[in-house]
Amino acid sequence: MDILITGGAGFIGASLAERLLRDGHGVIILDNLSTGSYTNIHHLHSFEHFSFYEGTIIDYRLMRTLVTACDRIFHLAAAVGVKFVVEHPLESLITNVRGTEIMLELAATYRKKIFIASSSEVYGKSGAGAFKETDDRVLGSAHIPRWGYSCSKAIDEFLAMAYYHTRQLPLVVGRLFNVCGPRQVPQYGMVIPRFVTQALANQPVTVFGDGTQVRSFTYVDDVVSAMIALMNEPRAEGEIVNIGSPAPINMNELARLICRLANSTSPIVRVPYDQAYEKGFEDMLYRLPDITKLTQLTGFAPAVSLPDMLQLIINAHRGKP
Repeated sequence: MDILITGGAGFIGASLAERLLRDGHGVIILDNLSTGSYTNIHHLHSFEHFSFYEGTIIDYRLMRTLVTACDRIFHLAAAVGVKFVVEHPLESLITNVRGTEIMLELAATYRKKIFIASSSEVYGKSGAGAFKETDDRVLGSAHIPRWGYSCSKAIDEFLAMAYYHTRQLPLVVGRLFNVCGPRQVPQYGMVIPRFVTQALANQPVTVFGDGTQVRSFTYVDDVVSAMIALMNEPRAEGEIVNIGSPAPINMNELARLICRLANSTSPIVRVPYDQAYEKGFEDMLYRLPDITKLTQLTGFAPAVSLPDMLQLIINAHRGKP
């Protein structure tokens, strides 16, 4: 089977591509390298059935060529990271909404099953428990760019469901919760690579806000397994499914754990949101997934614990195997 991965030079896409190639599939990657990196995928050229195209999902003619050449699509291309979204609000909205619209239109025209990567950001700032796929969304003002990203991913989901119901397009939507792994970089606001980079340099580990925000983190290989399993499960077609780990940790605890695992002497310093991002920035205090649906559909359970994944990431930053 030939599989197209948009955004395939990102750390999730690269891991997915490698898994699919090792499973014997052909893989086509499309990436504009704005946040992805060619270094994530250059080794994949050793596989016979691998090809890479540098370009954008907004390029309709290019995407039509690539869609017609594949059997399935994993649509991961998107503006990613809180910092990138806040600093590039217009680019983020166009990429996420227009890009997904093009992918769905082409997938429907040429009858290609597609996975749409959504985000836990769609839930907004409500709740103090694990989010279920059917939960309501609570968002902030339109003056705050972060909520524009949340809305853009929600529009992607609405578009996907409309194509499923009106055009019978076979698809799955996966809401990803804080994926992490060795290839992830800190430049776009990703917390674990930022903490690890600071801890290994014995620099202050900067916790934004008061550090009581609760999150969960899932290792990229586990997420790749869940995505493939959902695409292979007929019962998942037309479904929106949380993908993540239900194990909670707050940012103060995460910073301390990373410093301990890295044998770091770094102090932990708290930075107000206004300094870290922009005036009026809003964050969610609690964001965990309920993965009951994912488990029922695929039998999924995270295989890599948080300490183990952090150690793998620390070792990768140190250049250890």
